[in-house]
Amino acid sequence: MSQSASQKRIDAETVSSSDKVRPFGFRDKIGYMFGDFGNDFFFILVSSFLMVYYTDVYGISAAFVGVLFLVARLWDAIADVTWGRFIDTRKPSKHGKFKPWIFRMSFPLVISGVLMFVHIPGMSNGFYEAYAFVTYILWGTLYSTVNIPYGSMASVITNDPIERTSLSTYRTMGAMLASLIINAVGPLLIFVDNQASADGFLMAAVIFGILSYACYLACYKLTTERIVLDENESKAKLGQTIKGLFKNKPLISILGASLIFMMSTMLIGAVNVYLFKDYFSNTAALSIVGIIQSVAVFIAIPLVKPLVNKFGKKETTSIGMLLAAAVYILLFFLPNISTTQYIALSAIGMFGYAFFNTMIWAFVTDVIDYHEFLTGLREDGTVYSFYSFARKVGQAIAGGIGGFAITAIGYNSAREVQTEGTLEGIYALATIVPGIIYLLIFLILVFLYPLTKQRMKQLTIDLTEQRKNKKR
Repeated sequence: MSQSASQKRIDAETVSSSDKVRPFGFRDKIGYMFGDFGNDFFFILVSSFLMVYYTDVYGISAAFVGVLFLVARLWDAIADVTWGRFIDTRKPSKHGKFKPWIFRMSFPLVISGVLMFVHIPGMSNGFYEAYAFVTYILWGTLYSTVNIPYGSMASVITNDPIERTSLSTYRTMGAMLASLIINAVGPLLIFVDNQASADGFLMAAVIFGILSYACYLACYKLTTERIVLDENESKAKLGQTIKGLFKNKPLISILGASLIFMMSTMLIGAVNVYLFKDYFSNTAALSIVGIIQSVAVFIAIPLVKPLVNKFGKKETTSIGMLLAAAVYILLFFLPNISTTQYIALSAIGMFGYAFFNTMIWAFVTDVIDYHEFLTGLREDGTVYSFYSFARKVGQAIAGGIGGFAITAIGYNSAREVQTEGTLEGIYALATIVPGIIYLLIFLILVFLYPLTKQRMKQLTIDLTEQRKNKKR
């Protein structure tokens, strides 16, 4: 039996009234893409420009903003797990288990996002600090109520590993499109005469908020949840669930790889400013690097499905990370190259790690399946929220890595020209450190992550049999 025929048989066994369910197709991919398109209209606006809004419009100190961001990330981590657990205890509606929550919570989320950028002139510094704290925490909490069901939903749209890879790819595409729009249009709206404009920020929030809500509605309308398990299944107590999570070797290994990848990304983002400003004396090249990074992802996207179909997710991603590691380690041993040569070589490295960036969400849906195989319980929201929890704790911890690293190599902002040792340190931070991290991720994927292409095929079969036995 062919894989496609086998998959149709499996889907028919895992949904109710399967003859009425539309087959998985392009509509689901576009719908799922719109979900992260909607997410990132506000997420990228906030991550890229909220700090300058708080410091330049509200007049809040950068130190206070830093504390706010740290507290918010830790709170968001708790909110993720709480909401994921809550959703897993709800009965699915006729529209599914996760889609209804995207529909219900997306409008409050968008409103809270706009409220963050409301400026009431003439208020005290204490008022602005309190307003920022309340609205930012509120937005982050409501973001969890939409993002957790959205991320969890991929595992019930389809259980075919190749189709899940497509969903992950389209999710990444949605995020990249939102990033391009925000970074291209955002500065034109929010800055007037090179100064942050309160009215400009509010206008941007309203425009992107409307677009975000439209994307959420498209996600709700276009996607279909196909895997609906018996709602009478017993649900595990939280302690039993956590015990199962810690036994989930694929989850732990992909979580570790994702965490250090995120830390490397944050480090490169912080260090690249100094690399091009001080080492290469060419800040204009920063925008070129940003464009090339987006282009690298878009070049990788059409290659993902055929490569995964032939070799598997683990196998394809591992080779990509090995390529990235080799490029950045090579760059470390070529310290006298020009800016153009550096960008050209680093573009190859970006292409290599783009596969991990694109497929990470498909890995998460696979470890959700593995959790069900281990425990006998389908807890999509809980597993996904645990993954999100750990990432956000990592973000909170990793937030200061760039600053600490730059300080450790002796960077002095008062100097017009940095010392030779500092410049060498900047170059090392931008090359050998990510190179080693990418090599470590390669080793984690090869030696610790057990879900190979063949193992995933067998897992799909085992889960189908396990679900059949439960119904007998």
